[in-house]
Amino acid sequence: MGVLGTVLPLAAQSRVNTASMDSFQIPSHGALMNAFVYIAAGAGPHPAVILLHGFPGNERNLDLAQAIRRDGWDVLYFNYRGSWGTPGDFSFSHGIEDVTSAIAYLRDPANAKRLRLDPTRIVLIGHSMGGFMTVQATAADPSIAAFGLISAADMVGRIPANTPPQAEPQVVAQVSKALAAEGMAPLAGCTPESLARETFEHRDQWRFPLKAEALKTRPALIITSDDGLTPSNDALTEALRKDGNTQVTTQHFPTDHAYSDQRLELSAAVLAWLKTLPVAPH
Repeated sequence: MGVLGTVLPLAAQSRVNTASMDSFQIPSHGALMNAFVYIAAGAGPHPAVILLHGFPGNERNLDLAQAIRRDGWDVLYFNYRGSWGTPGDFSFSHGIEDVTSAIAYLRDPANAKRLRLDPTRIVLIGHSMGGFMTVQATAADPSIAAFGLISAADMVGRIPANTPPQAEPQVVAQVSKALAAEGMAPLAGCTPESLARETFEHRDQWRFPLKAEALKTRPALIITSDDGLTPSNDALTEALRKDGNTQVTTQHFPTDHAYSDQRLELSAAVLAWLKTLPVAPH
């Protein structure tokens, strides 16, 4: 007993402030979202990245999360309500609310202390639909330090500006077909048609360029690929610069939507940008 009594505490002590992982659930509007944080090595407090997945979320970009952690950041990953086993109903509106809930979770003093993170240094990075969530959440929260977009999908971008209400049936049919083609098996409480109707209803509120004014003071990373989403990302870049944002970094990769053959290059681009931020690890 005496030997064990000395060895176990020493072993435990050797793990203090090492890189680790903490899994938990984040409350959001009556549901508990499945989540985890990759915690960076060191006492911290570390700046934090919230990494937001796309539609439906097959590419989770956890290789990016691991690389970002190695550079001294905590990284939060979670599944929106109604996605990938998280209870509740999925919708784009719910996803926007869920990002706000995730930010609030990290800013809670007890959670920030447990995760060794600095709640005043939070950056959002989103891929595809996660980029849409990033734009909406960052525009609504001036305290988000910076934002990164990886082939961001403007979820109302398929709908031409000033589309009249009487066009709804035709637009919903087109958009729902495109959403169904992405695969919706991991999503609950929604249909392609319900999501398409939601985009039509918010066609004049969610469009990327309309958010430029609220985003113009934050550093931005906008990465694109050969997946057809470059025009909408370029429109946001143009709107940001027109509104006076001089902190927009852009990069294009000749690859697919998942950056399948450019993963190391994508990681290098994200890490290089993070290093330029005032909130980067000291």
